[in-house]
Amino acid sequence: MNPMPEPGIIISSGEPAGIGPDIIAAIDPGRFAARLSVIGDRNMLQSRAAALGSKIEFVDYADGVIAANAIAVIDHPLGQPAIPGQLDCDNAKYVLGLLDYACRACLEGRFDALVTAPVQKEIINRAGISFSGHTEYLADICNAPKPVMLLIAEQLRVALVTTHLPLRQVADAINQRVISEVIKILDHDLRNRFGIEHPHIKVCGLNPHAGENGYLGREEIEIIIPALQTLKASGIDLSGPYPADTLFTDHMLTDADAVLAMYHDQGLPVLKHVGFHSAVNTTLGLPIIRTSVDHGTALDLAGTTAARPDSLFAAIDSAIFQAHNKFQDAPGA
Repeated sequence: MNPMPEPGIIISSGEPAGIGPDIIAAIDPGRFAARLSVIGDRNMLQSRAAALGSKIEFVDYADGVIAANAIAVIDHPLGQPAIPGQLDCDNAKYVLGLLDYACRACLEGRFDALVTAPVQKEIINRAGISFSGHTEYLADICNAPKPVMLLIAEQLRVALVTTHLPLRQVADAINQRVISEVIKILDHDLRNRFGIEHPHIKVCGLNPHAGENGYLGREEIEIIIPALQTLKASGIDLSGPYPADTLFTDHMLTDADAVLAMYHDQGLPVLKHVGFHSAVNTTLGLPIIRTSVDHGTALDLAGTTAARPDSLFAAIDSAIFQAHNKFQDAPGA
């Protein structure tokens, strides 16, 4: 059997005023069995690394050749010089340009996975560009109709039916069709990206006590349960809906390969409590592999040595793991 090739990973450096450049400067390329490249303003990346005392070696990315034990840089100039901790609307297009290039490079097969450092939604929208998040933006580039957020911390995996919505809009956004779409994608990618042959998915209810037989809401009876029954009949291994306040306990999670939460703050506080510094966000339902840190830009820490790179390292590890599963599934593997 031929040895598994080292995957090519492209890392977008994110908001230049945030901690993205700092945590990239903390990477030891020799730690990862992959060819690592970063896209960003080379001068900015080098100056931030030098200011933090990093010994990272940046080399020019050329002709698809990525040096061993170094990170190749695809130079993408800033709109304006970046000052750590100080947002600038003139760099909003720069940030999106990183994502455009990196995502399209993965679609073209030049890289095996994309890892994203954090961006600041506020500054992009303040620049007059509608932007709700990495997940939705990358889905548009990929022409993927239904991206699914999956967050991972240690052994816990949590996927979301709805993502970045105001809480008032959540109940209206949940219907049988969207639940079915999300679960089919989750089941498919648990098999194909994570190598779980027969995944078992546990599903949260929407309401307290999962509606308590309609007393606290009828979404479970009228929407969630019928959707799960149809999916079970198709062969997907599901259980629930469970009250979220009891589902996220050790004995309930023992036989769960993933939990499906109905909304962002139903599942993610628990996951971040489990492993805030090592959590990974990965986007399912895309034709590319994309993982990300599970934290924000931390402007108050930018340009200091206080930012922890653990989540970035975990995101790179997850991207490599998923890429290896893709290689195994490739024809002739």
